[in-house]
Amino acid sequence: MRKTITLLICAAAASLGASSSFAADFGSTVAAQPSTNERIAKAREAIKNKDWQKSLAELNAAAKVEPRNPDIHTLLGFSYRKQAIPDLPRAFEHYKMALSLNPQHKGALEYLGEAYLMDKKPAEAEKSLARLEKVCGNKTCEEYADLSKAMADYEAGN
Repeated sequence: MRKTITLLICAAAASLGASSSFAADFGSTVAAQPSTNERIAKAREAIKNKDWQKSLAELNAAAKVEPRNPDIHTLLGFSYRKQAIPDLPRAFEHYKMALSLNPQHKGALEYLGEAYLMDKKPAEAEKSLARLEKVCGNKTCEEYADLSKAMADYEAGN
């Protein structure tokens, strides 16, 4: 009986050893997933090329790894807003998430204001502009200037 148990244990150990080296061989062929920073960089490149589907794919994958990253949510909102058919509800959702994570995120404040203009809510855009002025400490930061210009363009067209 002891011989049978010893043989079974040896067979099991040999089997495990073979399967672990087998798994190790296959493990080396699996491609490493891109880091969050790599995904964000790819998304920024896609945004430059106005490839909204690619930017959304990269950013949504990054958000699964870092769901509390305000930059990812800001860029998601931007990408949803800039598509040929803007998805403003999703853009607002991501801008608000970014601001809940970082209430002083200049990009999220600027883009939120621009989204409000697209949604024909200039009074809400004005609130974003006022928040930007406080965050920037003046009216000269780039995000304040961009939203201020977008508001002036909106008013001129309406």
